[in-house]
Amino acid sequence: MKKLFAGILATALLAGAMVGVTACDGNGDSLEVYSPDGAPALSLCYAISEEDKKEDELFDFDIVNAETITTYVTGAKPEADICVLPVNAAAKILGTGSVYQMLGTVTNGNLYFLTTGENPELTAENLKTALVGKKVGVVQLQNVPGLTLQVVLGGYEVPYQTIASAQAEGDATKVNLVAFASENVTPAGNCDYYLCPEPAASAKIKGTATAQKPFKMAGDLQALYGEEGGYPQAAVVAKKSAIENYPEHIKTFLGYLEQSENFLKKASVEEILRLLAEEREDGLAPSFNANNLTKEVVARCSVRFTASKTCKDKVVSFLQKLIAVNANSTAKPTDEFFYMG
Repeated sequence: MKKLFAGILATALLAGAMVGVTACDGNGDSLEVYSPDGAPALSLCYAISEEDKKEDELFDFDIVNAETITTYVTGAKPEADICVLPVNAAAKILGTGSVYQMLGTVTNGNLYFLTTGENPELTAENLKTALVGKKVGVVQLQNVPGLTLQVVLGGYEVPYQTIASAQAEGDATKVNLVAFASENVTPAGNCDYYLCPEPAASAKIKGTATAQKPFKMAGDLQALYGEEGGYPQAAVVAKKSAIENYPEHIKTFLGYLEQSENFLKKASVEEILRLLAEEREDGLAPSFNANNLTKEVVARCSVRFTASKTCKDKVVSFLQKLIAVNANSTAKPTDEFFYMG
């Protein structure tokens, strides 16, 4: 998949000498780490860079299609020893804590509003007056982006409804939410505002810069959520067996995560893209490329690790808010789900 040819000659030459020696450190195999491509994968860049420096790597990284990420933590013999995935999915699928435990959260929201013309930037002070009666196109309305927006609107006591399309008549007394595919978000899409994730949001601004009605940044959903640091977006989980049998590996991995935010601040865009490409599964179109990734986009992806012992209450609160919007969107996890080491 990745690093496919690196070290082949050396492996062949040393094969005889390596009989009976494991891939990692002589005490066990390297741990399989999976992440969906996009913002969550940024949290692994420092870990990938540090493991590249080692002759015997402790971790084997796999960056995969976001649509398939849950398949690596389900089934009779799940492949992932460690996995990054949306916090709502982690809680819903793994929340009993019987097989996996949550080590912490790694991203804290990457959703931003776009608008055109004289429409104001959305703030806590003007959210209700600016949005009531307007149409808001939402990428992934039925998933966490749309659910989180509804949580925010409810928190500000802003009435809202979902309408079938941007061409449908809206309610002048409510915010009218419309489901949009990212590729269909354009200034001519017949909505007043759009909610998009990075890097799509910045790409839309760049791509319409010369248009008659170019997009402009119009608000930060993380700031509007109302809690310092945004909301818990992606979590990292580990098999209980890996935590028990490879405690030093887990300690090393947690150390990598703790340094991920600082690493991304210092790393060049070229280095970040190289590290992600190194571990991305064959044939998967990258979420980030030289045309859409900038240091500003990296910063707006809100990569920051918070250990479970620190973020547990915030995670449970967020999940309860999602459940209030859509009871099937997630589940309240047990205490056992949270790794408190």
